[in-house]
Amino acid sequence: MKKMLFGFIAVATLSFSFTTFNDVLPIGASIPKPELRLKDISGKEISLKDAKKKNGLLVMFSCNTCPWVIKNQSRTIEAANYALSKEIGVILLNSNEGSRDDADSYSEMKQYAAAQGYKWYYAVDANNVLADEFGANRTPECFLFNAEGKHVYHGAIDDNPGDASNVNRKHLKMAMDEMIAGKDVSVKESRSMGCQIRRKE
Repeated sequence: MKKMLFGFIAVATLSFSFTTFNDVLPIGASIPKPELRLKDISGKEISLKDAKKKNGLLVMFSCNTCPWVIKNQSRTIEAANYALSKEIGVILLNSNEGSRDDADSYSEMKQYAAAQGYKWYYAVDANNVLADEFGANRTPECFLFNAEGKHVYHGAIDDNPGDASNVNRKHLKMAMDEMIAGKDVSVKESRSMGCQIRRKE
């Protein structure tokens, strides 16, 4: 009985970390709700259309509190800076409506971004509108769009979210390089690992 119980807990834990969203935005789809206005940490209202640059757009669902976001923070910063250097716009979205009154509040977002030295948009996804449109289910989770606004990559930053010292392939960076070179992205989807987005019940 104990073995069965521990087996169930292990499966449940794995399902929590790797849950797939049935309605995830398909590869080849256009940017969802590109003109929806979002409150950025700058105090301005911006949209995904505003954030996009000439070579595309990187959308990452993130937050202030998830241990996986914190574990991958240096990699997030590296990827975002790389995207900007390649004229790919960057926007991080905080969809944690279930904890908007505490550690994922707008004021905490501003403080967190300042501490991390963010040079890109970090916006509130009010009522999980974009998380639902994208089918995003965890943090961190990446969606990359090309110059035409078509979805070309979805998933993790690299192949080892749990251990930066053992990364063999930087999925997101390679997808950006292939996209800019006009090539077909060789790995279009990967399994991201992170905390569940805390949607409001």
